[in-house]
Amino acid sequence: MSELRWDPLQREWVTVAPWRQDRTYHPLKADCPLCPTRAGEPETEIPEPDYHIAVFENRFPSYTGDQGRCEVVCYTSEHDSSLGAQSVEHIRDLVEVWQDRYTELKGLPNVRYVFIFENRGEEIGVTLSHPHGQIYAYPFVPPRVAREVESSRVHHQETGRCLYCDVLAGESGGERTVASHDTWLAFVPKFARWPYEVHLAPREHAGDITELSEAQADGLAQLLKSVLQKYDALFAKPLAYVMAMHQRPHESSDRDFHFHIEFYPPNRSADKLKMLAGSELGAGAFILDARAEDTAKQLREIGS
Repeated sequence: MSELRWDPLQREWVTVAPWRQDRTYHPLKADCPLCPTRAGEPETEIPEPDYHIAVFENRFPSYTGDQGRCEVVCYTSEHDSSLGAQSVEHIRDLVEVWQDRYTELKGLPNVRYVFIFENRGEEIGVTLSHPHGQIYAYPFVPPRVAREVESSRVHHQETGRCLYCDVLAGESGGERTVASHDTWLAFVPKFARWPYEVHLAPREHAGDITELSEAQADGLAQLLKSVLQKYDALFAKPLAYVMAMHQRPHESSDRDFHFHIEFYPPNRSADKLKMLAGSELGAGAFILDARAEDTAKQLREIGS
């Protein structure tokens, strides 16, 4: 079973799961465990000759037993594809899968937070190139989300308004807008920590992915595809990124947290990465050598 160790200096949990050292590492395409099972070949994680979207428990989980669950979400059976290459209809189906898994996982004993995310690209440390994301059902509320929850609570107490709704209102000028939809906005936040960081948020308040209306779920699929296509066109190559869904903790009674998705690409140019070094890792203070207005303009003008 994985081990939770409390860091009294930062007042947050650190998870120890040594068996993850043995997880599959950059297999050949013919040996990919996320591809469909081929006739006459050893069975993969998906024992079917083809699939649309597949979900299964991670063979090398960070959380085990009563602590929670780790799931893998395969976006497509096509090995050399990506989330952004899927049709809007396909991504809309994926939104429904995310909603379904969120609903089930939040009901597990000892689960405090359900985190939907994707790591993409070797620059991020990904060891399987097949298009996939993950879902962690944590036995605690992770610290970054906990800070957002507290900030949202304080802002609501002081103003009576949703913090992220006010963030969206501050983007009304459009200079940091990357793409938009009737129900969603994609933008580089003024306070971005990564040069090409992008946030996607519903214009109307929703606390988690299950609270999205049909129109909002449709809009998410459309805007998600648009942003991902811009990313891959930015440097004319597949862009590495982390995609993180920030949702209200399901046990929280506060209604002031605003569901949104954050993207963190590590690139600061086509051939240079934004590395976390002394100030970021040692002091927790991000220093950025790019203006949100400039990088948003770059992304916005792609395909327009």
